[in-house]
Amino acid sequence: MHRVTGEARARSVETWRAGRYLLGTLATATVTLVAAPLLCVPSLSAAWAERHRRRAGALLGRPVQPGPRARRRDLAWLVVQVATGLPAGVVALLCLGNLLLTVLVAVGWWAFPASDPPRLLLLDVPVDGWVPALTADLAQLVLLAALAVLVLPRLARVHARCCLAVLAPSPAERLAARVSELTRTRADVLRAHGAELRRIERDLHDGTQARLVAIAMRLAVAEETLRREPDAAAALVGQARAETEEAMTELRSVIRAIYPPVLADQGLVGALGTLGTRAGVPTRIGVGELGEVPAAVEAVAYFAVTEALANIARHSGAGEASVRVVRHGALLCAEVSDDGRGGADASRGSGLDGIRRRAAALDGTMRISSPPGGPTVITVELPCV
Repeated sequence: MHRVTGEARARSVETWRAGRYLLGTLATATVTLVAAPLLCVPSLSAAWAERHRRRAGALLGRPVQPGPRARRRDLAWLVVQVATGLPAGVVALLCLGNLLLTVLVAVGWWAFPASDPPRLLLLDVPVDGWVPALTADLAQLVLLAALAVLVLPRLARVHARCCLAVLAPSPAERLAARVSELTRTRADVLRAHGAELRRIERDLHDGTQARLVAIAMRLAVAEETLRREPDAAAALVGQARAETEEAMTELRSVIRAIYPPVLADQGLVGALGTLGTRAGVPTRIGVGELGEVPAAVEAVAYFAVTEALANIARHSGAGEASVRVVRHGALLCAEVSDDGRGGADASRGSGLDGIRRRAAALDGTMRISSPPGGPTVITVELPCV
């Protein structure tokens, strides 16, 4: 019983969504027909076509990503929208409109003149009393509802697929967009790589190198004073040893920024386990069978999880976090989630943009789902080939 009720409710919701989509399509098709000269302006036609792509994607449950725009395709959609949207919308209007009219006739037949009673559209029966109002009217209501359930969802899906098919970029356009994306990401990588090299050089020059020069000078002075003042020389040697240890610490820090030693020692699985114990919030770590993963992919995945956990500790107000790393064929997927306040946005120049750039350098992707109030889920996908 509950299953039947659930299915009926789902069909009702689907029919309502389809009817709303088709009525909106009727309205937009009418606007397209009336304002066709205005919509031929490139910026307006592109925005109008993009709006319909998003509506169609939402109906079909397919997220629509911004794609390359082509004026010829956008203009073609104006014609297709009028040719398909008007008849599809009219069908929905007749079906839903007569459903509403049938209900109104059933309860308001008495308001019509006795000499001219209302007639049912499908059954052609005059409604001049409560008997036809409760029988014939109900029969027409059931017929129209069944027609709406059977026709409207299918019609809406056909129109939505037609919209996405007409507005889908051609293989040549997808290739051009891909080349453009790769060019942009490679430029970002080169800039980031140059900045990283300059940072490493600055750290070595201002830190480690300066300490090594100071050590060399202290040892030279100690050598000169060793015979005359052995105690002073011993003090200088002690200072040089202390500075050597500090220089080694700084050097390890620089090396860790290039490639974390924990990755070389324990691999990605062990490194993530260690990372979970150092996170600023309680963190669950789950790692599937990863197989052989290239070192560059391991490093990017490790840095991505590190940066994501650091952001959670600093900004999210979360009580706990989780990390899940799995491999699907040639794709390594790292997912970091938390129960914090949400609202994370990579466009605000946070460390999330750095994760995106690192992933893009390996032709990978990063997605963020972070509605206000949470939860936040960051997904990084990296090819392992």
